[in-house]
Amino acid sequence: MTIASSVVDEVTAHATECQPRECCGVLLGAAGRITKAIRARNIAESSTRFLLDPKAHIEARRRAREEGLEVVGFYHSHPHSRAYPSETDLTEAAYPECVHLIVGFVEGTPEVRLFTYADGQAIERFFDS
Repeated sequence: MTIASSVVDEVTAHATECQPRECCGVLLGAAGRITKAIRARNIAESSTRFLLDPKAHIEARRRAREEGLEVVGFYHSHPHSRAYPSETDLTEAAYPECVHLIVGFVEGTPEVRLFTYADGQAIERFFDS
């Protein structure tokens, strides 16, 4: 999987701006490449949970179609912990065909990791940017 460096920068900036709450959004791309990050409102407004605004989700899918792209995944942040899926992330995950990018913060330093989820387990996917 390849992620445009601008996407990593955008998601990290979004995560930093939203602290101490979690941020979330949608990842667009095609053929194993993530090319865009679409910010969404976290309607949970929590530092330990995210819930993607359904209107933003629909708008991101519409935008993907208009640009000849696909929704390939989702992102969120962990403002006070490592970039590894929580039990809630695994339990509430939908869209098993999608990737999940997490920005975690340990001692203020952002860490970005990518996962797929299957059978309640997180499988780390390494990426190039």
